Amino acid sequence: MNTAMHRILLIIPVTALLACGSPKAVVRTSLPDEPARQLAHRGSDAVLWQNSSAEAYWIYRQAYEAATTRLMWNIVELGKEQPAGSPRRPMAVIVDIDETVLDNSPYQLHLVRSGQVYEQATWKAWTDSAVARPCPGALEFLRSARKAGCEVFYVTNRDVRERASTLKNLNDHGFPDADEAHLLLMEGSSDKTERRARVRSTHDVVLLVGDQLRDFDERFKDRSVNDGRNTVDVMADSLSRYFILLPNPMYGTYRDAIQGKGTEVEKLQRTEEWFQRNGY
Repeated sequence: MNTAMHRILLIIPVTALLACGSPKAVVRTSLPDEPARQLAHRGSDAVLWQNSSAEAYWIYRQAYEAATTRLMWNIVELGKEQPAGSPRRPMAVIVDIDETVLDNSPYQLHLVRSGQVYEQATWKAWTDSAVARPCPGALEFLRSARKAGCEVFYVTNRDVRERASTLKNLNDHGFPDADEAHLLLMEGSSDKTERRARVRSTHDVVLLVGDQLRDFDERFKDRSVNDGRNTVDVMADSLSRYFILLPNPMYGTYRDAIQGKGTEVEKLQRTEEWFQRNGY
């Protein structure tokens, strides 16, 4: 088959999903090519670990137990810092969604199995299905946060076109505050700074939870110096008090800093260059 034929648009309708949340059929915008297959297979161990390991399961549970402890401590400290007689502002917890409260590893497994890479069409087919399961410990933590008097805000880089399916997925599992007012989706920029500021303008943010350091501060996008570790050291006190980080080796800023944007061929080339620069 020639190159032009490889690029013919193929649509496989998304009509059924397994009860476990793994798609039986997906939208495929092109036939798998070798660079895409290589990228998909290079990430297979990370996806398998995230989806099936007892280690990932325990890290999530442990992190959310730590989040509960930190939340209660911060609430107490906030009360101490409040000037006597002044009205208290409402409290809030800010959480990311993907790989923070909802598990999308079945989608990632499909990409590995079929030799594909992320595409907006296949991703939206997955989110439209609204079958992602809660990450371990997430639902229990957010319910306890709500009982402690904190509103829950979901600040996510899902697209605005995914609003209805995202709310359905959250509500189907009983997540608190899963409504229009508390769901802040991406509208043009992946930088969450303005959306977090919107919450802070009306609430005291007691804790943030996410699978990327950028879920706490956009300065962590810059990995040009020591892969961002220096920024971690500078902000360690604030991170320790106000942020709980969850595991996600499948994708994220760490990988974007190495592969960059562009075609699969370009991403593979940059990955090889990274190995060479670092002497591997």
